[in-house]
Amino acid sequence: MARALITWGGWDGHEPDKVAALFAGWLRDAGMAVEVTDSLACLDDPVTVTAHDLIVPVWTMSRIGKEQALNVCAAVAAGTGIAGCHGGMCDAFRENVDWQFMTGAQWVAHPGNDGVDYEVRMVSDDPLVAGVGDFRVQTEQYYLHVDPAVKIHAVTDFPVADGPHAVNGPVAMPVVFTKGYGAGRVYYNALGHKADVIGTGPAAELMRRGLIWAAGRT
Repeated sequence: MARALITWGGWDGHEPDKVAALFAGWLRDAGMAVEVTDSLACLDDPVTVTAHDLIVPVWTMSRIGKEQALNVCAAVAAGTGIAGCHGGMCDAFRENVDWQFMTGAQWVAHPGNDGVDYEVRMVSDDPLVAGVGDFRVQTEQYYLHVDPAVKIHAVTDFPVADGPHAVNGPVAMPVVFTKGYGAGRVYYNALGHKADVIGTGPAAELMRRGLIWAAGRT
């Protein structure tokens, strides 16, 4: 049986406890054994970390110990998958570049803040997005600094909200992407400011598929 580790905490505004519970339910429904913890101490032992098939971080604006981050990097390089959403993975530990290099992106802005209405467009024919179709959301529109090596599956046309960034013209900002890190799979979905954003509809289906995909060893 595949084993997943979900660790949550950090900024309460992203409802990490609710998001963690949501993901745990999906993974258990998929037949995985799931451990859920609200501490990063679960990352202290490299042997224990590597024993999991999937790590799901749900932390925002927090700090991770150097060795804890390196333990996760080593586990993913050895074949453990990692998957997450919104600030819970790619705005988790701003001071740790090892984490950012592994996960493939870092949040830097969301002009207009919460409640921006925008479209999410599918741009690949990968099974991760097949049949989902384009859809609209009302939430934060993330601007990310993104690893150019990622495989992009869905984008949003940025910007919607006006500001000094608008003089640069429109860009296709990644919303869903995957990448490899050694033998491990990395999945990220920029949606999920609140649990209900990622909990229903197309956004939920994309995230559910991504979690299960990341748990598969290449």
